Amino acid sequence: MTLRLYDTATRGVRDFAPLEEGKVSIYYCGATVQAAPHVGHLRPGVVFDVLRRWLTASGYDVTLIRNVTDIDDKIIAKSAEEGREWWALAQHYEREFAGAYATLGCLPPTAEPRATGHIPQILALISQLVDTDHAYAVGGDVYFSVGSYPAYGELSRQKLDDLQPAADSADDDRKRDPRDFALWKAAKPGEPAWESAWGPGRPGWHIECSAMATEYLGPRFDIHGGGIDLVFPHHENEQAQSHAAGDGFAQYWMHNSWITAAGEKMGKSLGNALSVDEVLKQVAPVELRYYMVASHYRSMVEFSYEAVTESAVGFRRVAAFLERFSNQDRPSAARENCPAEFVAAMDDDLGTPAAVAVMFDTVRRGNAAIERGDEQAVLSAWRHVSAMASVLGVNPLEEPWVGGTDSDEQAMAALGALVDDLLAAREKARADKDWAQADAIRDRLASAGVAIEDRPTGTVWTLSHGG
Repeated sequence: MTLRLYDTATRGVRDFAPLEEGKVSIYYCGATVQAAPHVGHLRPGVVFDVLRRWLTASGYDVTLIRNVTDIDDKIIAKSAEEGREWWALAQHYEREFAGAYATLGCLPPTAEPRATGHIPQILALISQLVDTDHAYAVGGDVYFSVGSYPAYGELSRQKLDDLQPAADSADDDRKRDPRDFALWKAAKPGEPAWESAWGPGRPGWHIECSAMATEYLGPRFDIHGGGIDLVFPHHENEQAQSHAAGDGFAQYWMHNSWITAAGEKMGKSLGNALSVDEVLKQVAPVELRYYMVASHYRSMVEFSYEAVTESAVGFRRVAAFLERFSNQDRPSAARENCPAEFVAAMDDDLGTPAAVAVMFDTVRRGNAAIERGDEQAVLSAWRHVSAMASVLGVNPLEEPWVGGTDSDEQAMAALGALVDDLLAAREKARADKDWAQADAIRDRLASAGVAIEDRPTGTVWTLSHGG
C-alpha cells in the first residue's frame, strides 16, 4: 500500500510522492517562546515525530525542520511585563520547550532555526517581494500586497472579499488594503531592532517561516505542517508570499487538530491551559504521549486526567508484555517488521488508532501463546509489538523510557535486573554442572513468584499467577 496523507490544500487524502526519491523534507511550525509550554503545544511535536518515525521505518531519509519564533509582539509584551530582556525570556522558554519535546520522546529535529538567526534571509525575501511589486514600504514598515496575488485565500478556502483587516496591523490606515499584512515592522522606542533598507525594525511573523523553510529545504519541499489554527492567517500568508517570490514551497500541507479542555481549544488566553510540568506531576510522560498517539492527529482530543489514566491501563499491558522478554534482541522499527494490518493503518493517513488496536491484538495473541507454551508464536508477537511500539515512540525498552515510566514499571525494571543476575548465576552453575546450585536458584525465583522456562533460544522468565 502507498502512504496516503490528508492535504489541507486539496481537502482530500492524496498518495504521497516525495519530490526526490528516497528522501522526505518536512517543515513544521514550532513554538513562539513567550511562555512555558502547555499540553496543547506538544501535540504537533508528537504528531510530526510519529510521521517522521513512520517515514523512516518506510525507508525514507527524512529531514525535519522545526523552527523557533524568538521575536514577536507577544514576546516583547511579555518581556516588558516581566521586566527582563526579550532575548533572555525567549531563551528561557525555548529551553523549556526543548525539554518538553524530549520528555515526550520526540526525536531532535534535523535543525531548529531561530527567527533572529535568519534576519539576512528574511530581508532578502522581503526585498525580492518589494522589487516585484508584491510588497511595498510605508515609512519604515513593509507590507505584503494581498491584491497582487490572485490566489490569496486558496489554502484556507476563503474569499478575499470576505476577509477582515490583517490583525498584525489592523489600525494602520497607511496600507493600500486593510488586509495587507506586515513583512517588516518599524522599530518602536525600546523594542529590539535590526537594520534594513527601510530603516531599523524587526520581521513580521509570517515572513520568518517562509525564509527559514526555504533556507533549509530549498524553494520546493515535501510537507509543511502545524496546528489547524495556523491554516489562517499564518500558513495562508506563508504560501502567498513564497509563491509570489517564485518558490514552489510546500507540496503537501498537514495540520493536526487541537487538544481541548471542557470542549474548548487549550490556550493561555482562555485560562484553560495545563502546563506540561503540572500534568507530568500526575501522569508519566510516556503515558501522555501514548494518550496523544491513540487518537488520530486530525481529531480533537479532550484532555482529562481520567482519560489519560484510563488510556495508561492499556499502555501498561503493552509495556508488561514487552518487558517480560526484554533480554531478547529487539527488531528495528522497520515496516517489514510490523504486521500488515499495522502497515495498512499507518499508510492510511497515519491511522494511529487502528495501529494501536493492531498492537493490542498482537499483545493478546502473544499472551495466549505464553499460556499454551508456543515459544515461536510468543517471540513472533513480541518482535511485532516491539517494532510497532518503536514506530509510535512508546517502546518502554528504548530511550527515553528505559528504566520505567511510573512506580510500577520502575519496580518491574528493578525486578528484571535482579532476575537477570540470578539467571546468569544459574547459567554459570549449569555450565559448571553444579545442578544443586542451579536448582536452588530456580526454587528461590519460584518462591518469589517468578517462573522460568529453559528454551532453545535461552531462558525466559515471567511472573507466575498470584506471584
